[in-house]
Amino acid sequence: MRRYHSIDALAPVHEAPCPSSRNSLTPMDHRKLTYRDAGVDIDAGNALVQDIKREVARTSRPEVLGGLGGFAGLFELPPGRWSHPVLVAGTDGVGTKLKLAHHAGEFRGLGVDLVAMCVNDVLVQGAEPLFFLDYYATGRLERAQVAEVVAGIADGCEQAGAALIGGETAELPGLYAPGDFDLAGFCVGAVEKAKLVDGSRVHEGDQLIGLASSGPHANGYSLIRKVLERSGARLDAALGEATLGEALLAPTRIYVQPVLQTLAAVPVHAMAHITGGGLPENLPRVLPAACAARIEACAWPRPAAFEWVQREGRIEEAEMYRTFNCGIGFVLAVPAHALDAALKILRAAGEQASHIGEIVPAREGRARVAIE
Repeated sequence: MRRYHSIDALAPVHEAPCPSSRNSLTPMDHRKLTYRDAGVDIDAGNALVQDIKREVARTSRPEVLGGLGGFAGLFELPPGRWSHPVLVAGTDGVGTKLKLAHHAGEFRGLGVDLVAMCVNDVLVQGAEPLFFLDYYATGRLERAQVAEVVAGIADGCEQAGAALIGGETAELPGLYAPGDFDLAGFCVGAVEKAKLVDGSRVHEGDQLIGLASSGPHANGYSLIRKVLERSGARLDAALGEATLGEALLAPTRIYVQPVLQTLAAVPVHAMAHITGGGLPENLPRVLPAACAARIEACAWPRPAAFEWVQREGRIEEAEMYRTFNCGIGFVLAVPAHALDAALKILRAAGEQASHIGEIVPAREGRARVAIE
């Protein structure tokens, strides 16, 4: 098994068993076989290492320990940095956005998506993402394609401040159709136990801040692809100042640095990463049972991609909100007295931050999130 750790040895690792029948053998079948004959090209995997070394190296942090090409990545928790650290881990993928990106021939943004889906989840607990690992599986190794994805992963790790300390590329002939591949990401972060954000401090009167998304991020693409199929629209069609493809494939925003700055300056009672299920299903995950959220839909602009999807797919408003983020990718709940300070910090850090609602008492028989 071959892996890459730190900046070394990324290569294909698996083969799928090939069915055979003694009765079907021909003279050609008796020649000496190689791994390449089975569909796994070790030389291509070794060459790929040279393509991505620089990309991986630019994400390094001082806590990353040496040991190139080892069986595991090493990351030191510096003594004194935390008095009682809690490790926070997350894993995710990018779903069927892969299919749309493949159709468009755009792969670098997928790497950013992969990192974002993981680090934003870890951030919800108040944790600083420390390191990241990835897994890339395909039927046949395409060096340029993998290198582009890994470059995007490095972009995302740089944005998040996380080190890319390991990964694996698996070449699985017979398991994946030609041209297909899948991605998975894994992130570990840390937070001081006393500063863990778990939603337990949320109470009536807390104010909700929404951070703008760049578009659908990495959720709802099965529906998006169905709308594209029904509409017959071309990805190079104009949509505002961009093309439809650019709007639909915009990389997921990574909120780590602005939110960490906010956490260091003002009290934050809860946070939510708005992924599949949208606001109605993700926000209640961080609210106490006695609390609900009231949200003003007019408090933020909805990106053009969502307007296009809703119009072309004839999708009802409720379905939009339970499928997509609809323009809000991350939510913070702060006490009322900290609202202005939090908005100022987030906006100064480059976020499009909006005051989108407040926490209200939960009532039996009523939705936990009311979007008005």
